[in-house]
Amino acid sequence: MQTDPILLIGGSGVIGRWTARFLRAAHPNALILIGGRDRAKSDEAAAEVGNAEGMALDLNAENLGLGDRAVSAVAVLLKDDAIAALRFAQSRGVPHISVSSGIHEIGPEVASYMHKPDAGPVVLGAEWLVGATTVPALEFAKAYGRVDDIVIGALVDEHDVGGPASEVDVERLTRAMPAALTRRDGRYVWRVGDDAKASFRAIDGRRMQASALAPYDVVALATATGAPNVQFNLATGMSSTRRRGEPMSTEIIIELAGEDMEGRPLRTRHAVVHPQGQMPLTGLGVAMVLERLIGLDGNPATPAGLFFPYQLLESATYLARLKKSGGTVLQLEVL
Repeated sequence: MQTDPILLIGGSGVIGRWTARFLRAAHPNALILIGGRDRAKSDEAAAEVGNAEGMALDLNAENLGLGDRAVSAVAVLLKDDAIAALRFAQSRGVPHISVSSGIHEIGPEVASYMHKPDAGPVVLGAEWLVGATTVPALEFAKAYGRVDDIVIGALVDEHDVGGPASEVDVERLTRAMPAALTRRDGRYVWRVGDDAKASFRAIDGRRMQASALAPYDVVALATATGAPNVQFNLATGMSSTRRRGEPMSTEIIIELAGEDMEGRPLRTRHAVVHPQGQMPLTGLGVAMVLERLIGLDGNPATPAGLFFPYQLLESATYLARLKKSGGTVLQLEVL
């Protein structure tokens, strides 16, 4: 039974509000602490979700400004360059998840975990939309005896506004780090320049110009499946739903190729779609990871360890919650 609140750092932002909504919908009595720099915004977000409390945080303070206040888990929904929240979580022996780091920024969190591996579970949460890519992709991969190629194409609609913190993350990841990690013929390589240019077909068949990106999905999917070729490409433009006169959506195109269980060639193409864009999917993933970490889902709390989100999210449960939230998984024609 949860006795201490879940701390959402950056909880008054778009992702934080979605995370709190999903937690509240699934667990009406869950205790939530909305933390941020602006106390008024934190209070507003707390009032919106109910049974929550707003608080002003100071990431430069050793205890984040919480004093002796106990928490059950810490979710960081903005870039914590000093990894102050992780140090705080480890000092309290509670789980920690962050969602804003790129693959080239993985070192500080991993080093902190390595120095205190028994302090609590640490989740490297920066998969694309926190499980919305990896969990379905691994479910589709179950039809394969061998996976040779995984190609992910993420389409973000121009009208899909993610809030200031998300915009800063995208700017940092796409401009400050122009190279993107990819697995090619079994080796990890950095795509730069023309090699980082790509394209993929959206759900409606349009060819979208894209650029290589390196969320944790690349290494996660390569490791989980053994696929020698894994790449992730990101495009910004008009989503397929908006093109046909409907509201915008976000699309994730998942293409797999290899052999089926009988050794015959197999190719599949699916899409994950959410009519409200990226943020609900991100919030859903964070909420479900937090539920699993502290045992709100009715199972024992997660022991200390280092995890990616997909390792904690059971696929049938995740896909059911995705559907309930308005998301859809489509099987597409192989092109």
